[in-house]
Amino acid sequence: QVQLVESGGGLVQPGGSLRLSCAGSGRIYRIYTMGWHRQAPGKQRELVATITSRGSTNYADSVKGRFTISRDNAKNTVYLQMDSLKPEDPAVYYCNAAVGITYSSSTSDYWGQGTQVTVSS
Repeated sequence: QVQLVESGGGLVQPGGSLRLSCAGSGRIYRIYTMGWHRQAPGKQRELVATITSRGSTNYADSVKGRFTISRDNAKNTVYLQMDSLKPEDPAVYYCNAAVGITYSSSTSDYWGQGTQVTVSS
């Protein structure tokens, strides 16, 4: 009953930019921390960035200064603005969110299906 859908992936050249979006839908009372992870072929899934409901952000050192995470609480949407993309950035990027379905319920983690980001000349 809760779904996260990513969009915005694609092919860009090194140094280019891409903006990912992840929209939550379904029975959502409140979305707490949201974030982005990525997984490259043959590698573990790694944290890219997180943002709390208050707007506090954290970034992996590898993307700090290049990526920006933001959110629109009214739209249950989180964004990842990726600038100065590098050859090591290609991966499937996954959105995740801690979601409270009702006022009194505990939170549960939800994941999107992933969107492919390719960086190549």
